[in-house]
Amino acid sequence: MDKKIATPIELDKGQATGFLIDLGTAPLILIKAKKGYVMCGYLNMNAANKMGDIAGRVTGVKSFDDVLNADVLEVSENAKKAGLKEGMKARDFLNAIM
Repeated sequence: MDKKIATPIELDKGQATGFLIDLGTAPLILIKAKKGYVMCGYLNMNAANKMGDIAGRVTGVKSFDDVLNADVLEVSENAKKAGLKEGMKARDFLNAIM
């Protein structure tokens, strides 16, 4: 089993931290920037909204590169207030919240 928990991910505006947990069928993936994060479909946008997080959700991803190149399908209410939108690339979403 891989003991590495956090993986540094270089973005244009700084370094984010990636978390990937292999669940067998598909991994649970989250990339955290300074002010928020992008999560995979395993995680819940209702919870992100309840916590007041700036969050985006992508689906169909199996790696950090997949996440970075995916379109954000759903954004939290606070992400909307910060000017972030559905349809933007996750890489751009993360750079905007660095």
